[in-house]
Amino acid sequence: MYDLGLTPEAFDDLESSRRFDRSRVLQAISEQLQHDASTETRNRKRLRPNALAEWELRIGKFRVFYDVDEHAATVKIEAVGVKEGSKLFIHGEEYEL
Repeated sequence: MYDLGLTPEAFDDLESSRRFDRSRVLQAISEQLQHDASTETRNRKRLRPNALAEWELRIGKFRVFYDVDEHAATVKIEAVGVKEGSKLFIHGEEYEL
């Protein structure tokens, strides 16, 4: 079982979303990442090397970017973005991975 943590930036990303969306994302984070965060699934994948995070979790139009520390059994949520078409927005700005 992993301990889940959010960076201040990820917390701000969640706070800027609607209450319903925030609840849905937090529930999915708890369900999908607390027990098995480092196994690829249909909605969870390891990313190519980038400056943001090692893993991505898809929740509808939302993308949760996170890192896993297996030794400390922690998951650190780095950012929560919104996918609109082929564009990804993080912190309100378009972002390219």
